[in-house]
Amino acid sequence: MTGLFNLLRQANSADSLSLRQRIILVAACTSAFGDSYCSLVWASKLATAGDAQSAAGILRGSDDGLNSSERVMAGWARKVARDPNARSAADVQALRDAGFSDAQIFAITVFVALRLAFSTVNDALGLPPDAALRSTAPAVVLAAVTFGCRIEDEAS
Repeated sequence: MTGLFNLLRQANSADSLSLRQRIILVAACTSAFGDSYCSLVWASKLATAGDAQSAAGILRGSDDGLNSSERVMAGWARKVARDPNARSAADVQALRDAGFSDAQIFAITVFVALRLAFSTVNDALGLPPDAALRSTAPAVVLAAVTFGCRIEDEAS
């Protein structure tokens, strides 16, 4: 895990992605992938920093609460998560048109791929979201996560 997180830091070593952008990327890609744990955690972070409705929307694939460049970025993250071979030159151009440099597009793509690797390990091991998320995640975010592992039961 340490190595994977070091790679994630290296992918963003030039500070090419803001914290908000990284949160949006994780919420968009993990929800498209079906990882309930990371979706709950990262959408909750976005809700804390802004609007819970927008955070829940990202989990449902609706990006109404995002600006235009964030929408393009979230769409790219979902495409990479669902079917990276379905991308097109037009998708890459949309990222450029949204103001992302080729280096940033590479960083975004590597960041998403590495987050998916982490999600794959979590999901393969059957790690359910922590029970504490029932009380810490906004209700609208909890309601948006209808996929993946259910939140673990409270300890008896």
